[in-house]
Amino acid sequence: MQRAPAESRRAGAQASVELLAALPVLVLAAAFALQLLLVGYTLTIADGAAEAGALAGAAGQDAGSAARSALPGWARGRSRVSAEAGGVRVEVRPPAPLPVIGEALTVSSEAWSRPPSRSGQ
Repeated sequence: MQRAPAESRRAGAQASVELLAALPVLVLAAAFALQLLLVGYTLTIADGAAEAGALAGAAGQDAGSAARSALPGWARGRSRVSAEAGGVRVEVRPPAPLPVIGEALTVSSEAWSRPPSRSGQ
C-alpha cells in the first residue's frame, strides 16, 4: 500500500526535525572523541620526552634539554620540563577543539634514571 503524498511529506519533515535535533549531540560526541585522541597522543609525546631526558641524564648529559628537544615544535611552547636528582617530569597541555578545554587539561609523565657512576670513587 502506498502512502498519500501529504503523509509522505509529513514523514520527511519529521525525519528532518529529528536530524536537526540530533545534530548537536553528534557534533558534541565527535568533539569529545577528538579530544580523547589528542590527549592520548599528547601523553605519548610526554612519555617519549621524559624517557629521552632520563636516558640523557643516565649518560651524563643535560636531561632537561634532552627532554625539551624530544618534544615536537608545537608542544614546546605548551610544555614544562623539570629535571632534578635523576628524575625528569614533562607536562604538556594538549591541543583542543575549544581553547577553554585546552587550557584546563594537562598531561604529565615522569621517568627516572641513575646518574652515571664515576670510576675511581
